[in-house]
Amino acid sequence: MKLEFLQLISPSLPVGAFSYSEGLEWLVQNKKVSDEKSLFNWIESELSRGQITIEASSISHIMRDLINWNDYKDVEYKLIIDEWNSWLSSLRDSPDVRSQQIQMGESLLQLLIDLDHPLPGNEKKLIWPIAWAWAGVSWDISEIDLVEGFLYSWVANQLSAALRLLSLGPTKAQQLQKKSLLLIKSQASFLLKQNPKEIWVSDVGAIMAQQSHVELYSRLFRS
Repeated sequence: MKLEFLQLISPSLPVGAFSYSEGLEWLVQNKKVSDEKSLFNWIESELSRGQITIEASSISHIMRDLINWNDYKDVEYKLIIDEWNSWLSSLRDSPDVRSQQIQMGESLLQLLIDLDHPLPGNEKKLIWPIAWAWAGVSWDISEIDLVEGFLYSWVANQLSAALRLLSLGPTKAQQLQKKSLLLIKSQASFLLKQNPKEIWVSDVGAIMAQQSHVELYSRLFRS
């Protein structure tokens, strides 16, 4: 495993992921998630059939298109990346999550610029999955590692949010992260073989929670 991969999935990566709950705060306040079991059910359902599965499945395809754009500097390949950007953004129903994707994507691309891995023209107005894919290209991370890391970091951020919302404790959070590993591995292998534009999701509850987050009277996480 390349050490750059550890840098990418580190919780100290300065992209602001810790400031978002992706609907978890609403679920906790409305007692839909209240303990270790219901929290893991939430994580498991999103890994299995949430919108993140489409993003994870897209990463390997985006990597190849980014390589073409970087190698040939052709506007045709830039337009392909723009299409990915628009399509993945449009799949997110919640303005909160769309804003999160934009902010985290720009932050990671700016970090990669500062680490001497710029996209052509120092482009940084791209969303999170595309920025993640470019990090994989820049650091020569394998597709399977990159997709596993994408899912792993999402789980880690959800558990980080849960630590601030529930009486969970760091040991329980670590146990849940470990419990999720088999599903992360199997999903990553499965999603690598799929056409992201043929994946169906069924996470209406998550979408409603994300859209309702802004209506909470008080919030720990960004809206």
